[in-house]
Amino acid sequence: MKALLSQKLPRNIWFLGFVSLLTDINSKMIQSILPLFLVSVLGTNLVTVGVIEGIAESTASVLKIFSGALSDYWGRRKQLALAGYGLSALVTPLFAIATTPAWVLFARFADRVGKGIRVAPRNALVADVTPPSQRGAAYGLRQSLDTIGAFSGPFIATALLFYSNQNFRLVFWLAMIPGFMAIAILCYGVRETPRTNSEKRNPLQWSTLKRLSKTYWLLVVVALLFNLGNFSDAFLLLRAQQIGVPTSLIPLSFVVMNVTYGLSAYPVGVLSDRIGRKGLLISGFTLFSLVYFGFAAVQTPWQIWVLFGLCGLYLGKTKGLLLALVADMVPEDLRGTAFGLINLITGLALLPASLLAGILWEQIGPQVTFTVSGGFAIAAILVLLISPKHRMS
Repeated sequence: MKALLSQKLPRNIWFLGFVSLLTDINSKMIQSILPLFLVSVLGTNLVTVGVIEGIAESTASVLKIFSGALSDYWGRRKQLALAGYGLSALVTPLFAIATTPAWVLFARFADRVGKGIRVAPRNALVADVTPPSQRGAAYGLRQSLDTIGAFSGPFIATALLFYSNQNFRLVFWLAMIPGFMAIAILCYGVRETPRTNSEKRNPLQWSTLKRLSKTYWLLVVVALLFNLGNFSDAFLLLRAQQIGVPTSLIPLSFVVMNVTYGLSAYPVGVLSDRIGRKGLLISGFTLFSLVYFGFAAVQTPWQIWVLFGLCGLYLGKTKGLLLALVADMVPEDLRGTAFGLINLITGLALLPASLLAGILWEQIGPQVTFTVSGGFAIAAILVLLISPKHRMS
C-alpha cells in the first residue's frame, strides 16, 4: 500500500488540486457561516434557506452540461475552467454587502454559475492528463487537496468570527483573497495540450449521446437517487445549532468533516484502482444512510462531532469514485459532456431535495428529514446491487 500511495502523478493534477484547495477555502469560509448569517442576521426562515441553497446548486448543475459539451467541441478545457473560477471570485464581495435574502440568493446564484462553468471541464481535464491506471488516485488526490481547503475555510471563518465578535461581513470580505490566488495558479501553472476535434460534432445531439453506454446511464440513475437525499449541508449546520453546539463553534463541524474526507479520499482512490470501484461505492452509500439516521437520532453535541467526522468518510468513499467511474466509461471526446450530463441530472435533484428538507423540517421535524434522506441512499444501493457485476467494476 505504501508503494501505491507514493506513486507519481502528473504535475497538472497537483496544480489543479491547489486551485481547488484555495477555491474551497474561499467558498467554505462563506458556506460554513451563510445559513447562520441568513437566520441570525437577516431573519430568514428555513424554507427560504432551502430554496436559496437548492436554486444555487441546481443552477450550477444545469450549466455543467453546456460547459462540458463546449469543452468537448472546442477541444480546450482550461479557458472554461478559468472563466468559472474567475466569476466565483468576483462575486464574493456581494455576500459582504447583502442586506436582504434576495441579495444572498443573487450572490449564491452567480457563485454557482461560476461553479457550473468550471466543474465539468476541470474533471475532464483530470482524465485527459492521467493514465487510466491512475485515475482513481488522480481524482482522489485532487479531492484530498480540495478537502484541505474545505476544512481550512471553516476553521479560518471560526477564528475570524471569534476574534471579530461574530462579524460575518468581515469574513466574507477576507474570503476574496484565496479566490484570486486560485485564479493565478490556474492561469500560470496548469498546462493543457489542445485536443483536435476535426469533425466538430455537436456533443448534445442524440446520435452522439447514444455513444454513452448503458453502464453510464445506470450510474446516472444511482447518482440521481443518492442526490435526492443529499440535501444542502446547511441543514447539518442548523441541526448542530439545534442540538446545542455554540454558534461560534459550528463552522468547526466542517473542519471535522473535511479532515476525515481529506485523509480518506486519496487512499480510497488508490485502492479503487487496485480492487475496483463498485464495492467501495456501495460501502460509501451505506455509511451515508447510517450517518443520516444518526443525525435523526442525535441528542448531544458530542454525538454531532462524531457524525460530522463520519460524513467526511462517506464523502471520501463516494465523490472521487463517481468521477473515476464516469472517466472509465466514456470516450475521450465525450468526457466533458458525460461529466456535465451526470451533474445536470443529479444536480437538478438538489432543488427538490433541499426544498423537501426545509418543508419536512418545519412541518414535521428534523428526525423525519434525515430519515427520508437515508432512505434515498438505500434505494441507490439496491440499484447497484441488482446491476450485473460486469456492468460496473
